[in-house]
Amino acid sequence: MANQTTMIADLINPQVMADMISAKVASKIVVAPFAKVDTTLVGIPGNTITVPQYAYIGDAEDIAEGIAAETVKLATSTTDVTVKKAMKAVELTDEAVLSGYGNPVGETNNQLAKAIASKVDVDAMEALQTAQLAFDGIGSKIGYAGIVDAIDVFEEEFNSDKVIFVHPAQVGTLRKDADFLAADKLAEAVRVTGAIGKICNCEVVVSKKVPLNAEGTGYICPIVKLNEDGETEDDTAALTIYMKRDVNVETERHTLSRTTDISVDEIYTVALSNASKVVLATFKK
Repeated sequence: MANQTTMIADLINPQVMADMISAKVASKIVVAPFAKVDTTLVGIPGNTITVPQYAYIGDAEDIAEGIAAETVKLATSTTDVTVKKAMKAVELTDEAVLSGYGNPVGETNNQLAKAIASKVDVDAMEALQTAQLAFDGIGSKIGYAGIVDAIDVFEEEFNSDKVIFVHPAQVGTLRKDADFLAADKLAEAVRVTGAIGKICNCEVVVSKKVPLNAEGTGYICPIVKLNEDGETEDDTAALTIYMKRDVNVETERHTLSRTTDISVDEIYTVALSNASKVVLATFKK
């Protein structure tokens, strides 16, 4: 068998890297694992989406025999969001790729996936911060009592599963709360990837993307209701990621410098699609 030479093109394959990075992005996203992913825009012209948000039509009413029921108007508001491109690039020298020291190509995959996932997280958190329901708990640090009061803003008749996003600086306070249940002590597995535990029927997910309020005195923690209706696909998720194009990897070879540029992009947008499922709870820093 003839000797074979390993070429840079063999080690840096954009098709293979795209599949690897796509798989890694999903596992690295923190804020939006519960969001609905909408791919209906793929291959469709245009870059602006009108997101509808419907108001509740009210409870059913008693109607006597032979009497026609009155109709009500389905009220809706809309929000326009624009699709955008998130992108990151790395340059590798031939020496780095072929040196055998570490795994620069594999590390590039990890870093590019992390960069895209982090950007999706930023956009998801910004979308959540546009919610209208709010609870002012700035007088005290995060805890069971404050979370209970924040959940009451939903005015639920039945207690549904939720997720609360907290800043890493709040984790110590939560873990010392007697009502906090660590994930490794729960009888059943958490629904949201990366949740560290539960409190007041909320799975707790830690994210540095949780912002401070304008005064810098408190963290604005989104509490998000998870979808509960298993019999219909029309139970609109709190957050929707609209995909125009999934992860795309391209390479460019520079022969004079013997380097290769590896760039990755994702064309998408994130929108708050059901404002009634989010409460922004502010707790003391």
